[in-house]
Amino acid sequence: MKAFVLYGKGDAHMTTDFPEPSLEPNSVKIAVSYCGLCGTDLHKYEGKGGSRPVVYPVPLGHEASGILVEVGENVRDFRPGDRVAVNPNWYCKKCYFCKNGQNHLCTNSKGVVKGFAEYICPPAENVHKIPDTLSLKHAALAEPLSCCIHGMDLLDMKMGQTVAIIGLGSIGSIFLQLCRIAGAANIIVIEPQESKRKLAEALGATLFLNPSEVDVLEEIHSAGIPNVDRVIECVGFPATMESALEIAGRGAVVVLFGLSPSGSSFPFRQYDAFQKELVIKTSYINPDCTERAIALLDSDLFSPEPLISKVLTMEEMEGELVTRNYFKKGKVLMAVSGQENGTPI
Repeated sequence: MKAFVLYGKGDAHMTTDFPEPSLEPNSVKIAVSYCGLCGTDLHKYEGKGGSRPVVYPVPLGHEASGILVEVGENVRDFRPGDRVAVNPNWYCKKCYFCKNGQNHLCTNSKGVVKGFAEYICPPAENVHKIPDTLSLKHAALAEPLSCCIHGMDLLDMKMGQTVAIIGLGSIGSIFLQLCRIAGAANIIVIEPQESKRKLAEALGATLFLNPSEVDVLEEIHSAGIPNVDRVIECVGFPATMESALEIAGRGAVVVLFGLSPSGSSFPFRQYDAFQKELVIKTSYINPDCTERAIALLDSDLFSPEPLISKVLTMEEMEGELVTRNYFKKGKVLMAVSGQENGTPI
């Protein structure tokens, strides 16, 4: 089958003869319509690894939507033609963490979606039907949105609070909308690309600050905001994580959502955090959030289209991994088949 495959560090390209995945009794075969390019894919391409070990060769991509073409012999809840989104994270349901309500920390977990390919065969339990009113293009955002919903759960934001979001890539743009929906009184976006100001304001930001041009804390105080109650860091750079702790006000919760390379670190001034009694959290994947993400994507509350910077073909993805022209602007999708209805051949 045709697939966009990672063969090693810095070596990823399209091939037309990658083996099709096998259909197991409890799995379904999906013709992929769309699949998103994630920051984790870039980490893998750069040889920095992802949430789990990388075994070459492997198709990139895990934010997939598509159309069922075949079901395993034990599958009863799906049929060919179903339009679906897929959760790429499989859990064993037997380990300590699975039995204690923390399945996303499963010690035997594995990724079951390699979405930059014509076909995937995930377990049926990882597959979610989508409403007829939701496009497969937008359904490909279910996975990153579900991860952000988990981040919002950890953020524990209260209505009327002030939230600062560091970084307005696709993840920051999702969090901006979620904070608006959740009732934040002030949403501060901290982003060095001035070109993103209009998007931030359109999505609900009440204050846009370019850290290369202004003193962020001074501007926040000048705006009459007494305290930054919640901070979401969406970049993963040491400097931005350090800034997140500096910007956080007294009693704040800080979620370090951005993924940094394994082994990286940043200065942590414990006394400063102690004086503010900060709660510092990290967010890992998307436990039981996919259905909520699909419901939001299909609602009038959330706007998926402004997040998408470009839809590329499989042939165009190799160049994007090198230049990242569109990734810098928002979410990049690969149109694998690009079909919205019917059963692809």
